[in-house]
Amino acid sequence: MKIKIIGKELKITEAINDYVERKLDRIDKYFDNAEAEVTLKTEKNEQIAEIYVTANGEKYRAVTEDKDMYASIDKDIDILEGQIRKAKTKKEKMLREGSIRTMEVNEEKHQDIEGEIIKTSYYEIKPMLPEDAVLKLQEKPTHSFLAFINVETGKVNVVHKLKDGKNYGLVEPEE
Repeated sequence: MKIKIIGKELKITEAINDYVERKLDRIDKYFDNAEAEVTLKTEKNEQIAEIYVTANGEKYRAVTEDKDMYASIDKDIDILEGQIRKAKTKKEKMLREGSIRTMEVNEEKHQDIEGEIIKTSYYEIKPMLPEDAVLKLQEKPTHSFLAFINVETGKVNVVHKLKDGKNYGLVEPEE
């Protein structure tokens, strides 16, 4: 990790320099190639530490003030580590299954497959009249069919939207 330490109205001692480098090792473990710019300054009774970390095109920043410079540096490192973990978790979530990118890749894989069952959906089948099934299907505009148990016959039926978009079809098993 490349580290640049700047002292404003403050002389950077060897001890502070070593401390900052040692603490930035906690951040360095997250990246292969990172740069850090540390600005240490004193304003009245407060010791202010400001740390910018740039890595993998991402920028992280933390600024804290404390009575003690070492405490201020510690707080910054904790803040930066939290930001980095949060960003890493966010990236991992985006790359997990269920993300849009993964779904597009899966769809491309499925386009090569023909004549195979590639998806299974589970749903509850309730007993009702065909007219009630049509009303239930109308409540769900994204669905194109509804399977149900016909109260009159006791058999599984399917009600489906026809291509005209206005009417419905009923699928019943033969006796």
